[in-house]
Amino acid sequence: MPNIEIYTTTICPFCHAAKKLLDDKGAVFSEISLSKEPELRDAMIARANGSRTVPQIFIDGTHIGGCDDLYALDASGGLDPLLGS
Repeated sequence: MPNIEIYTTTICPFCHAAKKLLDDKGAVFSEISLSKEPELRDAMIARANGSRTVPQIFIDGTHIGGCDDLYALDASGGLDPLLGS
């Protein structure tokens, strides 16, 4: 099972959409809430090559990007192999 991390905020609709896709795929992920731990934003930005928006998604340490990137990866057939599906 891959290590999936997703940086989120509570009011972000894109965060909810990304989590829904991962849930629908049966993926287990750890959520890092910047609403609860705003001090982690700088670490997220550094890991995400300067991207400041949420969500930011990482699978096994590889930066996937945001919600649109996750859905595009799924549409191209690239997400399931990363999830081990």
